[in-house]
Parts: sequence; C-alpha cells; structure tokens
Amino acid sequence: MSELLREDFDNEQTQTETVKCSSCGSNMVFDPEEQSLVCPHCGTKQQFGQTSLARELDLREGLFSGEKWSQEETVVFSCDNCGAKVVLNQSETAKSCPFCGTAHVRKSEDLAGLKPNALLPFTIDDKNAVGLAQAWAKKRFFAPRSFKKKVDAEHVKGVYTPCFTFDTKTTSFYQGRIGQTRTRTVGSGKNRRTETYVVWRNICGTFNWNYDDLLVTAGTKFGQRELNKISPFDTNNSCDYQEKYMLGFMAYHYDKELVDCWEDAKQSIDSDLRRLILGQYVHDRVAYLNVSTNHCDVTYKYVMLPVYVGNYVFKKKAYNFFVNGNTGKVYGKTPKSPLKIAIAIILGLAVAVGLALLIGGSV
Repeated sequence: MSELLREDFDNEQTQTETVKCSSCGSNMVFDPEEQSLVCPHCGTKQQFGQTSLARELDLREGLFSGEKWSQEETVVFSCDNCGAKVVLNQSETAKSCPFCGTAHVRKSEDLAGLKPNALLPFTIDDKNAVGLAQAWAKKRFFAPRSFKKKVDAEHVKGVYTPCFTFDTKTTSFYQGRIGQTRTRTVGSGKNRRTETYVVWRNICGTFNWNYDDLLVTAGTKFGQRELNKISPFDTNNSCDYQEKYMLGFMAYHYDKELVDCWEDAKQSIDSDLRRLILGQYVHDRVAYLNVSTNHCDVTYKYVMLPVYVGNYVFKKKAYNFFVNGNTGKVYGKTPKSPLKIAIAIILGLAVAVGLALLIGGSV
C-alpha cells in the first residue's frame, strides 16, 4: 500500500473518518487487491459494504449548490515547489509531493471545495503498479539509467485524481459548403490532358447525438492529454463516493472548476460533432461549416479516478509518469540521456558510411 506519514497536527486529536484495527488499534487502509480494509501492521482484514453505482447530478444544481467538503473532513496541502495541491484526511500529513517529489509540502488554508460524488477504486496495488512502470521504463531507450533505477515505490504514489463526466443530449443545426475533387480529360491530340476540378455543394440540416460520460480532467498536473493516454476508465460503473476507499491514498485537489470543465467538454463536443456531421457526406474539401448546438438534460459526476503518479527530477526539471490504477496502462515523459543520443548518432553515421562503401565497392 502507499505509505503516508500518519500523525495529527501539533499532536492534536481530531474527529475524522478513520477505521481502527480491531486487533492492534492501528489505522486501516484500503487494499486494492482485497477490495477491503487491511491493517498494514498485523494484516487484519475488514470488509465494508460496497456502494451502489454513482448517480448523475444535474449540472445547473452543481454549478450553484454542489455539496462541499467540510473543514472537519479534510485538509489541503500545497507544494511550495510545483504548486500541486493534495487533499488528505485530517489525521494524515503529506510526506512529499506526488508530482515533483519535494518534501516542501505545507498545510494550506484553502478549502477542499466541491465534494466528489463518485469514485473508481484502485484494483492494482502499488507493488504491481511499480512493476508495470519499471517494465515501461525499460523500453525508454534514450532515458538515462538513473531514471530507470528510480522507478520504485518511493517515487510512485497512489493518488485519486479529480475528473468530471458529462452526459448531454445535443441538437445541432448546420450549414456549410463542401466539395469533392474530380478529374476529366479535355482537349484532343497533342492538347489532350487531364484536368482537376472541384464539384461544390451546399449542405444544411439538423443532427442529433447523445454523449454519455464524456470524461474531462479537473487538474493541470494531470491534464487531458495524460488522461486520454492512460484511458479508458470505466466511469459508467463508478460507485458512490466513500471515504473508506481513500484510506491510505492521497487525493489530488482539482485546479479547474466545474464550470470550466463543462466549457472544455463543450469544445470537445463541438469538434466531435463537426466530424460526425461531415462524416455523412462524401467530400475532400470544406469551404466552411457553421454549427449551432443546443444541449439538454445535462448531467455530471465528479469522480475520483485511481492513478499512480511517478516523479523524477533530471537536471532540475521534474518529469511525471502515470499508471492507470485499474488497467495498468502507463504513460509519461522521460528525460533524454545526451550520451545515449550521441552514441545512437555515431552508430547511425557508421552504418550509413558502411552501406555507402559497400554500395560503392559493388559498382
């Protein structure tokens, strides 16, 4: 399990969501493989009632009256180095930042904000996640050896990552002008030639399409590109949020509000609708396409996704890689070793020279 330093601020006791081991009294944590609470000290297991599927929430209500965290439930920690914020149980302290690895993490006065209503539990534990990340790192040929050595449990942390899913029914009205390139033969004799021309046509109509659980990240440290790269996540089967699933893990605090994520979702939808509308017609040219879209029955879920976050610092620059906590899919950016790149260039030049000599000698 992810190891977090568990101690009360200034040795003060707070009333929080913790589960004590019935055998030794230690704080229990959620075990992804067992899908139950487990004591990290004595191994005692405790089942808890599995929750039902998370329900969709009305977007309008969420924008104005969404349920918030209370100050008694959580505390926000802010990284002085990279600015990332994580949310922990009041009885926990952030040992280090999961995104840059620095120990300069301090308690913030910020409130945790909107409370999630959905969650996908981790199903891969940290040991397996590290193994998957190590296998991925070995395939990064130009990565420095020091990077591959530091892909370990100390540099890989389980972090629940905030995202929003959106459902919407769309009706789009469109008009445009598209064309198809054709060829024809003109002239005769020496003047006979092939001519290219475009047949243009005007299009207009109504297009209906429904979107289900369109997934949009609510964080800048784990952006939409990273989310797409390690997707899919089965958010349709996300369960009602329970704090017991969070025990032993961090939660990344969202950087983007619900309203901003909805705007991102609409941009993605607009782009997709243009593709779907044009896909109805045979064409290879688009002069213009105007699309006006209405949304109705818009709902959302604020879901916490299971992601293992790895960090590595190379020449004072931080690099992150991510592991899907359900499927094990890995994606990230790695530093490049100047020595390995130089060797690859030299070998490439040597091969090129060798081939040139071989070809020249055979002529």
